[in-house]
Amino acid sequence: MDIVSLLVFLAIGALAGWLAGNLMKGGGFGLLGNIVVGVVGAVIGGFVFGLVGISAGGLVGSIITATVGAALLLFVVGLIKKA
Repeated sequence: MDIVSLLVFLAIGALAGWLAGNLMKGGGFGLLGNIVVGVVGAVIGGFVFGLVGISAGGLVGSIITATVGAALLLFVVGLIKKA
């Protein structure tokens, strides 16, 4: 993985984390928090989309997959915090 790929990966993670934070909570988590939530969300989204049989390609597909996964992550964390 070269430096450009790493920067794109981190930018997608940050954007996905920020979008999911706005969708689920009403705000972001700061740059580092958004990156962490987005990267973990990308893994979760890829797994869930794979189970369903959906394959998202390209930049927009990666952002959608990471955002959906991050939103699921925040939803589950919210349920755990309420319990």
